[in-house]
Amino acid sequence: MTPQHHLPADIERTSLSIITAELAELGLTPPPETAAVVKRVIHTTADFDYARNLHFTPGAVAAGVKTLRAGTPIITDTNMALAGITKPGLARLGGTALCYMADPEVAALAKAGGTTRAVASMQRAAQEHPGAVLAVGNAPTALLTIADQIEAGLRPALVIGVPVGFVNVVESKERLFATCEAFGVPAIVAMGRKGGSNVAAAICNALLYSAAEMLDPAARGWR
Repeated sequence: MTPQHHLPADIERTSLSIITAELAELGLTPPPETAAVVKRVIHTTADFDYARNLHFTPGAVAAGVKTLRAGTPIITDTNMALAGITKPGLARLGGTALCYMADPEVAALAKAGGTTRAVASMQRAAQEHPGAVLAVGNAPTALLTIADQIEAGLRPALVIGVPVGFVNVVESKERLFATCEAFGVPAIVAMGRKGGSNVAAAICNALLYSAAEMLDPAARGWR
């Protein structure tokens, strides 16, 4: 077999072209507002189910792009998601991305409170960055904590809720999405069991690339 495409930019453009064509064949072409997010997640996972299970509150993508252009920080629930977020995109926008999961203080708070580090990390995020973008790809307990905090008055700029798994995952996503709808908090949620840190990072990257005008790989310096 002789590969047809060798350079990263060509590979990405061809991949997205294939994704666009297959979405059309399936009758799942996303609306323009959400297309960059849906296609980036499919590009990351090769899973077209995300065209069905990614749910957006009205204007969520536009809100995410706007807040990232203003340099709003992103808080993740895993270092894996943090590692996957585009650093050139953040740099162009003057933004930052953080994760408190490995912080000794968070571990101590979780132990003292008899809870998970994901809960303690989101509680800290709410205190230190109440208007941040919260990106959760692993812990349902983080989503439940965010929902509780929204009900108590927290207003994140955007919540990305895409944990993967079998225990409390579906329920936590449903509760978070309903809470965000009720309180007018922008949200992007992968309903059902699917998700993961890579999906959380992919959604962040789609928003960052859109905000920084870097959707085309040439704008990222790729050949």
